[in-house]
Amino acid sequence: MSRPGAGVRAVLARPDFRRLFGTRLLSQAGDGVFQAALAGTVLFNPQRAADPVDVAAAFAVLLLPYSLVGPFAGVWLDRWSRRAVLLRANVLRAGLVCLVAVLIAGGVQGTAFYAAGLVVFAVNRFVLAALSAGLPHTTDALVPANALSTTTGSVATVVGGGAALGLLQLTGSGDAGYALVAAAAALPYLLASLVVSGFAPRHLGPDAVTRAGTPSARQVVVGMVAGARHVRAHPPAAAALTVIALHRLAFGLFTLMTLLLYRNTFSGEGALFPGGLAGLAQVTAAVAVGSLLAAVATPPAVRRTGAVGWTLALLLASAVVQPLLLLPFRAPGVVAAALALGFAGQGVKICVDATLQAAVDDDFRGRVFSVYDTLFNVGFVVSVLCAAFLLPASGASVPALGTVCLLYLLAAAGFVLVRRRPAPVRG
Repeated sequence: MSRPGAGVRAVLARPDFRRLFGTRLLSQAGDGVFQAALAGTVLFNPQRAADPVDVAAAFAVLLLPYSLVGPFAGVWLDRWSRRAVLLRANVLRAGLVCLVAVLIAGGVQGTAFYAAGLVVFAVNRFVLAALSAGLPHTTDALVPANALSTTTGSVATVVGGGAALGLLQLTGSGDAGYALVAAAAALPYLLASLVVSGFAPRHLGPDAVTRAGTPSARQVVVGMVAGARHVRAHPPAAAALTVIALHRLAFGLFTLMTLLLYRNTFSGEGALFPGGLAGLAQVTAAVAVGSLLAAVATPPAVRRTGAVGWTLALLLASAVVQPLLLLPFRAPGVVAAALALGFAGQGVKICVDATLQAAVDDDFRGRVFSVYDTLFNVGFVVSVLCAAFLLPASGASVPALGTVCLLYLLAAAGFVLVRRRPAPVRG
């Protein structure tokens, strides 16, 4: 999973890793700009209004259909040059965000608006899956490489979101202002495509070169079944996917609860812990800080306790710490809980990513990471949809906190039980 003693400095010594790392940072910074524009348009634009069910529906429209792209992305990433996917997908996204900007400026809502956003997120699936599938071709120290890449990628998203908020101070918070912010996401996407163009066509894999053309829908299904069987044959990989699915259920519940609290409950908070979009930006920043701390703490922790021990420690700590911090339903507690969530979530993700990259064969990595991404999004959307009908408008709910605790305990139990399951005998 990782070369003993390897650290961030050793990982950064490789030029090809630095190039892939730069591609990720620019790409995810663009994601932050675009996501901030969409969130502001849906939640805090004075020219529009949405209740909790509308917000949940927006998540469902944007993420659930987008998850259906995952199987196709996985099969194609096991056939196509991942360098070409990253280059072309970022150029395509640059054009698509400009289209979304036009729709926002025109006041378009409903199906057309969400469909355009859906296409952007669908292309994003190829980008993130290709970044993860291509990483083992740039380093063999997977734990520190994932700690650095995914964590700073998340921070880049936050920085992009912060830049979007700063731009909004100049453009205003109406449709025209959010349209300009959405269009600004095109710049980092184009820069990302420029950086990744420096790779040789097959440098990021896949290793096996196929002459087959674009797969049919049936071939995609067959490929995904093969990928699922591959995961089932590797209990560490199956356990990792179990953990990430349950973690995303908890994260979805936390997300909608936080949105409702900052929209309907914390509007009267003071300058130190404001409500509204500024307060949500503070929560997002806390998640980013927690992620950075996890990136620093996870590699040495894994060297001492192993990935299994560290993952279990994070899950069990989350079951206790996050509900306790949220319980007062005050802004400072939510920010602290976000910090803890960022730390635990990123620590778990680093271990999950490294486990999947090490436990599955290269020819299956694209499909496995697409399954991973699909679970990542479906778990989140299912949780948000359920929470939309169960949470009060204020967002404050003690039973919801109990559910968060239960989900983390289930994740810890599932992680242990699935890992202990014997691998199927191969005939």
